[in-house]
Amino acid sequence: MNGNTITRSYIHFILALLTLLFISACSSVPQVEGDKPEPAYFDSARTVSDDHDFVLADVYDPWEGFNRTMYRFNYRADRYVLLPVIEGYQYVTPELMQDGIHNFFENIREITTFINSLLQLELTKSYQTAGRFLTNSTVGLLGTIDVASYWGIPKHREDFGQTMGYWGSGSGPYLVLPLLGPSSVRDSIGLGVDSIVMSNLRDQLNMKWEEELIWDALNAVDTRSNITFRYYQTGSPFEYELVRKLWTAKRQLDVEK
Repeated sequence: MNGNTITRSYIHFILALLTLLFISACSSVPQVEGDKPEPAYFDSARTVSDDHDFVLADVYDPWEGFNRTMYRFNYRADRYVLLPVIEGYQYVTPELMQDGIHNFFENIREITTFINSLLQLELTKSYQTAGRFLTNSTVGLLGTIDVASYWGIPKHREDFGQTMGYWGSGSGPYLVLPLLGPSSVRDSIGLGVDSIVMSNLRDQLNMKWEEELIWDALNAVDTRSNITFRYYQTGSPFEYELVRKLWTAKRQLDVEK
């Protein structure tokens, strides 16, 4: 791997981390698709196991001082940089186009879900995910229309952090990434692996360096625009602890499902 490739992979990794932060770590309010709301990421019901025992446990946070500093930094970056960009994007972009862009990136994410489903020996998830990708990439006009959901093909979300957890890897210390938010050592590594996989796949498209940056930036903007979470608006005086605990419980459920 030459120097340019390493640099590109690093930048894509950072942008992908930013995207996944808002995908997987911030939503506290149910998202609505059609007439049926999706379960909120931090829905209390998702912190309860099937036998109704709470799964929340103490979170290993040996780097709490650093993590709290990064949490406050992320709040300011979100409020003063990213959210104004989101407001501008939503103002100038027709809603139909926003939906198409969102569907396109959701379809692209099916690739890593497919790979990680295979690595977890989840054959049903694998062929359902492959079916979704093929359907939306063809009938759904390159993924801009979610025909697969209309046809009732189940949607899954798997990443390499879940794959490592599936094979017995512990999460490691809790970690708040600069700009990117709640994570753990295991999930940060998994995020990097998924990002490198996607970067290598895009290389096959022979995209220019500038085109790839536009792709990543638009992906991050689209993802954040579909998340309603706002820092320090949860109503809790202990928001850091709340986010830390619920995020950790959510990832535990993701691995165990």
